[in-house]
Amino acid sequence: MKKQVLLATVAAGMLAFASQGALAQNVAIVNGKAVPKARLDALAQQIAKGGRPITPEIQAQLREEVIAREVFMQEAEKQGLSTSDDYKMQMELARQTILIRSLFASYQAKNPVTDAELKAEYDKFAAANGGKEYKARHILVEKEADAKAIIASLKKGGKFEDIAKKQSKDPGSGANGGDLDWANPGSYVPEFSEAMLKLNKGQTTENPVKTQFGYHIIRVDDIRNAQVPPFEELKPQIAQQMEQQRLAGFQQGLRDKAKVE
Repeated sequence: MKKQVLLATVAAGMLAFASQGALAQNVAIVNGKAVPKARLDALAQQIAKGGRPITPEIQAQLREEVIAREVFMQEAEKQGLSTSDDYKMQMELARQTILIRSLFASYQAKNPVTDAELKAEYDKFAAANGGKEYKARHILVEKEADAKAIIASLKKGGKFEDIAKKQSKDPGSGANGGDLDWANPGSYVPEFSEAMLKLNKGQTTENPVKTQFGYHIIRVDDIRNAQVPPFEELKPQIAQQMEQQRLAGFQQGLRDKAKVE
């Protein structure tokens, strides 16, 4: 009798231990089906990647979410939705998306942009955007005769800003009295830039400047050394741009090599 009681006690202890082990592996048992803890961990990782801390409250919410999903999935299975053509098509699209995303992530991890490459790209940017910056205004008109008339009016004391508001065809600057704000000469078309570079602070072009947009009257309000942000400030933007360019090249290379019939 004592032996039977002992065996029953041992068996109960083993069942309790097994039950505890199952709970450690699973979030819950829903309608007799185990819900693995790995599902909760996957959701938690997604939230953590977004920068949110996984607090006990969040952990409890995730547990409820995982359980709810299992309940809904079981009902969908019961209704036979997992065998529908629509479900299969969406699963295939999801599979493709995940696999392609993994391919791109793997490529970027194996081909990182180095600090030396970032610095070289920054130096190119600084060289292109260094030198002088000009704070200029312009008045844009369609006809050369109109431009010449405006220049004559300015020489007689006409106010540049007022004329620009009334007559300039440039929708971006006209309403602001022709103000183009600070910019590097390379920001403009060559004809405009060339004429502007000949002006000193406070000077206006003596003759209309013809470009593809029409005829310009240009005035330089101020000149300063270019304000190029430091490397560390631009580094994240440069890195993102270079990573995108490198990934685009990888994608195009695969596409070019593919045999498509």
